[in-house]
Amino acid sequence: MVEVSVSQRITSDDQLARLLQIGIVLEEVVEARAHHHYESLDAELDEEVETLLSDAAEESAEHRARLEGLIEGLGVDSVPFDEIESLVDARYGRTQPDDFDGVLYDQLCNEETAYKFYDDLIEAIAGSDAEFSIDRAELLDTLEAIREEEAEGVSEVTEVMERR
Repeated sequence: MVEVSVSQRITSDDQLARLLQIGIVLEEVVEARAHHHYESLDAELDEEVETLLSDAAEESAEHRARLEGLIEGLGVDSVPFDEIESLVDARYGRTQPDDFDGVLYDQLCNEETAYKFYDDLIEAIAGSDAEFSIDRAELLDTLEAIREEEAEGVSEVTEVMERR
C-alpha cells in the first residue's frame, strides 16, 4: 500500500499525485454523503437543506474534475482506486452519514474535513522546494480556490444551522 500523508514533505510528482487522488476520494465521500441524505431523508428536508445538499454534491464533482486535471498534468501512474480509498477511509472515514445528529452536522463535518485537507496540502506544497511537472502557481491557485469554496461551504452550513 502507498503511504502518503499531507504531514510528509512533498518531494515528487508521485507524492503530489497521491495527495491529489486523496482529495478526489474525499470529494467523492462528500458527494456520496450529500446524495445519501438527499435520498434517504428527502421527506424531512426543507427546500433550503435540499439546495445545500445539491450544491455540495455539484461542487464536489467540479472539485474532482479540477483535481483530475492537475493529476493529468503530472503524467504519473495512477494508484489503484481501492488503495487510495483505504487511505482516505483510515484517515478521514471514521464516521458514517448516520453517525451525526442530523444532516447538517454531517455536512458540516464533511466540509470542515475537506477544508482542513486542502489547507494542509497547500501548506505542504508551499513548504516544499520540490520541482513539479505542473506550474506551482497554477497548482496553488487551484487548491486555494477549492479551499475557499470549502470554507464557503462551512459558512453556508453554519448559517443554516444557526437559523434552526
